[in-house]
Amino acid sequence: MQHKGTKTIETNRLILRQFRPKDAEYMYKNWASDPKVTAYLTWPAHPNAELTKALLTDWINHYSEPSYYNWVIELKEIGEVIGNISVVELNERIEEADIGYCMGAAWWGNAIMPEALNAVITYLFEEVGANRVAACHDSNNPKSGRVMEKAGMKLEGVLRAAAVNNQGICNKVCYSILKNEWKEARGL
Repeated sequence: MQHKGTKTIETNRLILRQFRPKDAEYMYKNWASDPKVTAYLTWPAHPNAELTKALLTDWINHYSEPSYYNWVIELKEIGEVIGNISVVELNERIEEADIGYCMGAAWWGNAIMPEALNAVITYLFEEVGANRVAACHDSNNPKSGRVMEKAGMKLEGVLRAAAVNNQGICNKVCYSILKNEWKEARGL
């Protein structure tokens, strides 16, 4: 893979870009403090904006690393950041990127996350040279799986009691898309 870091990606409705310090206020307000958003995540809802600011400072410091991919999702229509999508694990040997994402509950059900995920998959295949993009979700959160399906990912299977999140030990439902499948779906 040829790492290029977190570059700005624009879609019809979204700007995916690096976090900025001023994003902390909206990140805290729009998703990081909401227990509904974090219910199936591995980190708890933020108890205060200071924690969000400290986390963003850490993330921003990693942007100089070419293999660091962490985008804030900005909704053009309102000019606010509403979520986050990132590469949570890289496997150089098999050219794989594993994706994680979350978004404010106020925007659920509007096909925003599939749009963001599609954009990131395209970036990882076209720009970075990944061969496989994968993502997993808790079996009790099937809507996350729908996001993956809408982005063209295929169900690979369920790993029973193989993960832990804010609900405790859970089943891990895994999806992926390979570069050749992605190209074929686009007629490339």
